[in-house]
Amino acid sequence: MKSSKPYYQDLREFIQALDAADKLYRIDREINKDTELQPLVRWQFRGLEEKDRKAFLFENVTDSKKRKYQGSVLVGGLAGSADIYCLGVQCKPDEMIDRWKEAVDHPVEPVIVSDGPVTEEIHSGSDLLAHGGFNEFPVPISTPGFDNGPYITAGHWITKDPETGARNMGNYRGLIRGPGLSGLMIGTPQDLSQHWEKCRKLGRPLEVAVAVGAVPSVSYAACQKVPPSMDEMSLAGGLVGEPVQLVKCQTVDLEVPATSEVVFEGIIPTSYLEEEGPFGESMGVIDPRTLSPVLELTCVTHRKDPVWVSIISQVTPSESSKIKAMGMSTLIHRYLQNKGFSSVLEVSLTEPLVNLRPYVVLRMKKQNRQEPWEAMHAVLDYGDRVGKFIVTVDEDVNPADPLAVIWAITHRSQPHKDTEIVGNRPFGATPIGMVVNHPTSDYDHEESSLLIDATRKADFPPLSLPKKEYMEQARAIWEELGLPELTPQEPWHGYPMGVWPEELAEEAELAAAGEYGRLEEKLKGTRVAVGEGDTLKSVRAQWGKTHAGRAE
Repeated sequence: MKSSKPYYQDLREFIQALDAADKLYRIDREINKDTELQPLVRWQFRGLEEKDRKAFLFENVTDSKKRKYQGSVLVGGLAGSADIYCLGVQCKPDEMIDRWKEAVDHPVEPVIVSDGPVTEEIHSGSDLLAHGGFNEFPVPISTPGFDNGPYITAGHWITKDPETGARNMGNYRGLIRGPGLSGLMIGTPQDLSQHWEKCRKLGRPLEVAVAVGAVPSVSYAACQKVPPSMDEMSLAGGLVGEPVQLVKCQTVDLEVPATSEVVFEGIIPTSYLEEEGPFGESMGVIDPRTLSPVLELTCVTHRKDPVWVSIISQVTPSESSKIKAMGMSTLIHRYLQNKGFSSVLEVSLTEPLVNLRPYVVLRMKKQNRQEPWEAMHAVLDYGDRVGKFIVTVDEDVNPADPLAVIWAITHRSQPHKDTEIVGNRPFGATPIGMVVNHPTSDYDHEESSLLIDATRKADFPPLSLPKKEYMEQARAIWEELGLPELTPQEPWHGYPMGVWPEELAEEAELAAAGEYGRLEEKLKGTRVAVGEGDTLKSVRAQWGKTHAGRAE
């Protein structure tokens, strides 16, 4: 359900909301964007629990040459935590899944307006580089000591299909090479790279606009993988139930969010590529160099004293992993449901130290033996390099808890029949594709995916934890005693899984009532004689055959 209050008019109103919710640090101490800014924010991802993370607004930014910058820098302000992300769309955490479903099912078309704050200052033509071009803004170095320059990390790159005119928006990194030149790192296939290929065949450059500092819903939509037929601006509108306001660009035939803090306009030549990188990637290693397109600047528009937005990435957990995680699992879940897999109850993409997409867990209430395999293969078809490892678990296993998933793999699967390797897969968000050609590499050029069916294939005895009623009673006592606040991890109580005969249930009830003394005489009646030549193993084997159906 959409929030009852109007959505944020711009990023600055959202920053005020962060402040009011005690989710913002305002840093007025001088901070060097080249060496200090990102490392300072990084500490909260390596030293604090997620609930304690906040956004950082740096209001006194300099660089290693002591240059002072106008405006400020926001880091962690889009997805420093789940709480911050939810504030960005004005919803509670338990409403986020439904919010994304609503956005995909009911997108809201953007509206064109005649003017907006982003055009408060315009630099083009002979004035294009008078204020520094790209260098006018305090773009941080993300991984000091390894990155070779400042990178645009929260830039939403907007292009149009040269054949259909369909708009696309995606979030990509861009190395600032000079006042009028930026790199662009895009994978294949991506919608922008397909637009570039079409323009190359037509013998012309691709027009582009890069928006920085739009309202959060635009950023959230730009970071998700959706079908090419879906306009991310409409998705952003659907996420909050209000249309995004767009203004026409000055030098290219594109539209950008009217309240953006900064917009770069330009062309991406299709006649050449240049090396780009290194950059500290979210897969947890430095991405060395890749041949990539280049943006040639034609115009800069921005608000007065703009807020530059930078996403903190590198090793997960990070802001980039959280901004993906909050929507991507829902989008994959919806994709599977549309494919007919109503038995998939939840999709989980694990965040810590894994770049989300390679490791996918499906929580299922399977209808038949084959359904887990069909669902896992459907995940591979989703695209966006999702699914190097895919695991299916039963409805009683928390897919977001890696230890619970390992428990299910260990106790509910047989590797020789419950695993499958699928070859000829693209190199995903792991470093292997970066180093496969290095002289030290023992990797080959083929990537693969491992599928594991960790669902039960038989009825099991109950989970060996106290029954729910006793755990709930004990928790009430815990809270009465004022003991530390609990964060229950599933499973936190025992439950039957098919193999639990009535006589054992009755014995357990008697025991809980203090009547376990009755058991002595009953168990005497189960006595089995051990004959000459018998062994413990042989007697037990015979007993097992006799009592095989007793659980019924």
